[in-house]
Formats: sequence, C-alpha cells, structure tokens
Amino acid sequence: MPQRVRVPLRVIVGSYSDCVLPVYVKVAALMRRETGCEAGVAYLAGLLGVGRSTIERAFTEMMRPDPVDDVVELISDRRTWEVSGTGRTAARWIRKVSRSEHGAWVPTRAAEALNSRELRCYAAISYATAVGQEITLAELARVLRNRSGKKAGQALNVRSVRRILRNLEDLGWIGVERRAGFRGRHHYTVYDEPVQAALTADTEEGSAGDLGEGSLAYKEHHQTDSPEEPPAGGSIRRRRTSGSSAGEDLVPLPPQKRRPYGGPRLTFAPRMWAVLRKVIEPVAPLLPSLTPWETDALWREIARQLDEGQEPERLRARLEYRFASTRTIQTPARWLLGPALKRNGCGLTACESGRIWHTGVRCDVCAELRAAGDLRPPAWHPSARRPEPPGHRSRWHECDACRAPSRTPLPDGVCRACRPPEPLTLLRRWQS
Repeated sequence: MPQRVRVPLRVIVGSYSDCVLPVYVKVAALMRRETGCEAGVAYLAGLLGVGRSTIERAFTEMMRPDPVDDVVELISDRRTWEVSGTGRTAARWIRKVSRSEHGAWVPTRAAEALNSRELRCYAAISYATAVGQEITLAELARVLRNRSGKKAGQALNVRSVRRILRNLEDLGWIGVERRAGFRGRHHYTVYDEPVQAALTADTEEGSAGDLGEGSLAYKEHHQTDSPEEPPAGGSIRRRRTSGSSAGEDLVPLPPQKRRPYGGPRLTFAPRMWAVLRKVIEPVAPLLPSLTPWETDALWREIARQLDEGQEPERLRARLEYRFASTRTIQTPARWLLGPALKRNGCGLTACESGRIWHTGVRCDVCAELRAAGDLRPPAWHPSARRPEPPGHRSRWHECDACRAPSRTPLPDGVCRACRPPEPLTLLRRWQS
C-alpha cells in the first residue's frame, strides 16, 4: 500500500500557490516522527525537482495566516546545537486536521512524479471522486485558476485543463471514461500508483528499440553552433568559405572550434540517483565514452522503465547478463539505448523475454500472440530490414528459453543471449 497524506480541501482550492501543495504533501509525509519534519530546504528541493527559492516561498505562504480564515498550515521551530550554539535544520509540523474537515488523500509519490498544477488537478479529482461528485471541466478550470500574471484569480482555459487531464491519463494516475457520467460528464477513476496499459506496442518499427524516436544518432552534430568569436553584425551563425557567395553552402566549424555542450542537465532526487547508479553499475566501463546528451537519454530511459513498474533489480540483471553475453560493442550509446535496455516480450510489464519476471513461468500472452502470428521479430533484427532473395523459402527458428525468433538454426536450441558464456570470456571482458 503506497503512503498517502490527507490534504485539506482549503489547501487544494484555496489561494495558495501551486508550489504549496507538493511541499505540503512531502512535509506531512516526513512528519511521522515526534520531532517533526527535519528535512532541509535543499533536500526537499532535490526530492521535488524544484529550486530552493520555491520551497522557501511555499514555507512562507503556509506559515502566514490565511487572509480568509486566519488559519496557519505550517509551524516552524528554529533550533541550535546546545554545545556549539550554531544553527541546525529547523523542525516543521503541519496543522493537525480534524476528521470533520473535508480533504483528499494524495499519495506521496505523486508529489515527486507530477508537477504542481497536475498534482492540484489530481487532488481535486480525488476529492470529487471520494464524495461522489462528477466534476466538470469548467469546475476544474476554476480550481486550477491562474495564480500569477494579468489573469491571476481567473479560471484556467478549458483547453489547458484537457491537456492536464490527458497528461495524467497518459502517466497512469487517472482513468477517464469520456461522456459516461451524468449529462455527458466524464467519469474519473483515481489510482494510488501509476497504472499502465496491459498491452503496449513493444515491436514498433525503427532501429532504436522502444524509445519511439526512430534511429539514434551516435554522434552529436552541432549545425547551429556559433564560433568562439562571432563575426561583426551577429547575424551569420556559421562561417562561409573564402570567396563564396551568400547562396553557396556554408562550411561547419571544425571540432576544436565548437563549443562544448552547455545545456541543462537532468536533476533527480538523491535517492533516485542512488537507484540509477545501482542499475547502471554492471555497464559502468561504458559510461565515460558517452556524451552528455547520450548520458541524459540513458537516465531518461531507465527512469521511464522504472516508472512503468519494472524493478531496479530486474534492469540491473538485464544489463549485467547482456553485457556479459555480447562479444563486441562498437557504439556504446547505441547499444545501451537499444539492445541492452530493450525489454523483449509482449506488452505485459511483468513479461521478460517470454517469461513472467516474478515467477519465471512462461508468458501466456506471448504464447497466444505467437500462435496467432502477431508476435513479429524485433525491428532491430537484421532480417527485419534485409529483403529475402527470390525463391528463398524462409523458416523461423525459436529459442527454447526465451522464444526469440531466429533465421538460422540455433545450437542446443537456445540463442546467444540465453547461452551461458564461457568463464574465460567473462574474465577477459571484466579485466578489459
């Protein structure tokens, strides 16, 4: 059962900023001990993925009396060490909410997975579902009203509300039955954990695996990077060849003249970084050869599969086994984002190469799809791109362990990925 926090309705629909709700949820969850929430501002900012100023602004709003009913939601106690007298992290307590006060149950995981406005929408739908009210888009727009700018206090655009609901549905936090309620209203189902569809497209076309972005570029090509010293005027982004006209091709900058990648990097909570490092530990020798963009793409793919419901031990075992059973890796980034992390099998999240991960039994869905002929070979398989010669009669062979298709006969009935490697090969690989 996931950890949940009861949030008062006045915090959801009141005049507080959007940043107050996720901070309220995390502080209330960390306030289980008698000493209160002792987490610092930097730690909370890392958990929620926001700036420290955002956390401090949320604390300030909750510690001030509400202009409507003079209620203070947060109490902060500044402390010092008895011996040295230096300051220490403040202890904070959330106001005790009575049972008679209206509120909604919000899982603490949602505060980290959703942004502030999506979390407020989720909490509003959770309250409406609990009291049996079928909320409309216009009512949600009044709850998710503009909090700043010229339209502060006005209802949000209905189109923006539809986009927020679509994001919540795609992430698996709510289920929407459109026009199934009273007078054509939507009927919502709220989940405590993200729920994914039972069957997903696991064999889409493209050579990049399950990333949905087509082929991967294994080298970054900065076509629009400016030189270190831009020419006078600042309108020309790349240098021309000497004596060329404006209509001729432009010559890209040499590698030593290009600026290194200076864009924003991914940020995760400290405990999320610990999980990612544990998952990626078997392939740690390949990480130094990755560019910053490729490294961020790798973190995003691992985080996506973890959010889908796959366990960290499962991803670690997959990477460790495939790294040990692969002979040569020409492009580490392409191999990591493709064959290494790709989950083979059907659309069931628990299916791992034709077997259920928790029990190890054969997957019935894969067997039915294979019997019906709907389970095609992976898109990155060579046979999926190479045409067959005229008059060639193809026959598929299957691995007895993972049921992976193969054009060529398999020795001992198993494929290369399922065949245990020789001890000498493993020793040489780890030594290198």
